[in-house]
Amino acid sequence: MNQAESTRQINDSIHSWVKPKSRVLDLGCGDGRLLAQLQRDLDIRGYGLEIDPDSINQCVAKGVNVVEQDINKGMANFADDSFDTVIMTQALQAMRFPHLVLDEMLRIGNQCVITFPNFGHWKARAYLMLRGRMPVTKQLTYQWYDTPNIHFFTYSDFEALCRERNIKILRKQFVGEHLLDRQLKNLWPNLFAETAVYHLSK
Repeated sequence: MNQAESTRQINDSIHSWVKPKSRVLDLGCGDGRLLAQLQRDLDIRGYGLEIDPDSINQCVAKGVNVVEQDINKGMANFADDSFDTVIMTQALQAMRFPHLVLDEMLRIGNQCVITFPNFGHWKARAYLMLRGRMPVTKQLTYQWYDTPNIHFFTYSDFEALCRERNIKILRKQFVGEHLLDRQLKNLWPNLFAETAVYHLSK
């Protein structure tokens, strides 16, 4: 399985968890590709939050409603239960206070979907152990000095956070690119899942 297939598998999970014609907010929506697909396939009413000007322009070109907003500065401009689903893909680790962002997602949305790279994956562990340097992988592509990722956490860390904050885990999906990962990711996700996908509620 290559990176494109992994992305497709993640997006398939998100599609199956979002209800048709529902209200969806995508935090850190990037170029708007996911929202555009959800609008086309599920007829959702979607909005994105993004801070990068080039990505915002790409959203507009795709017909995606996008608001320029820094998520780290809060989302007080959104009322409670404004959306059916709030999505954040591959960005929670870049937030200043991930636990507070998670609380906000479940305040403004009835449910949320989160995806993140699992820093406990065996390749990251081996890279650090054998090379003595911070891992650089397909999921963690930056060098330590220029990475936007400021919180490295594992599948187990995230589940512990959910327990601490009384967040319900409705569904979860683990993604691995290599054959060994695909065979063992559900048995030992903290070691063999490269990316985790969670469907959560209050």
